[in-house]
Amino acid sequence: MRSVNLGQPTGRKPPFKYSALTRVGFSDTDAQGIVYYGRYLPYFDDARVEYLRHLELLDADLGACEFVMRASHVLYEAPALFDDLLEIFVRTKRIGRSSVTGEYAAYRVNDDALMCTAEQTLVLVDLAERRPHPVPEDYRDSVAAFEGADLDLAVAS
Repeated sequence: MRSVNLGQPTGRKPPFKYSALTRVGFSDTDAQGIVYYGRYLPYFDDARVEYLRHLELLDADLGACEFVMRASHVLYEAPALFDDLLEIFVRTKRIGRSSVTGEYAAYRVNDDALMCTAEQTLVLVDLAERRPHPVPEDYRDSVAAFEGADLDLAVAS
């Protein structure tokens, strides 16, 4: 079965090189008809999944390790409303020894207004030991090939 990618490479908002679309659903809004602030995190998660799918890293062999959320910093800029089409830009900003930091920006498509930004750090953790594990070289190489000079790539040790 062919994989469907709901995002695409883009040059519209450097340093972002990838974006995915989402539409604000009725269940995403609060009593005022505005996107509930917590809904941006699933929008960013969905965009990150499409980004990883594009890089063919969604099913990367990480052994007995998984990426877990370490930190999430979100800034809300303007209210999105029911049925707004949002373009979610995503990029890998930094790869450390055991961590990957992503950057996100949600823009309303019809007027290109910035709705929300975020920076999230994921840490690769050995699940049995509950300890950080180095990010594999092939993962680093794939991201670096896509992000180019905009990626802060710490030296693996």
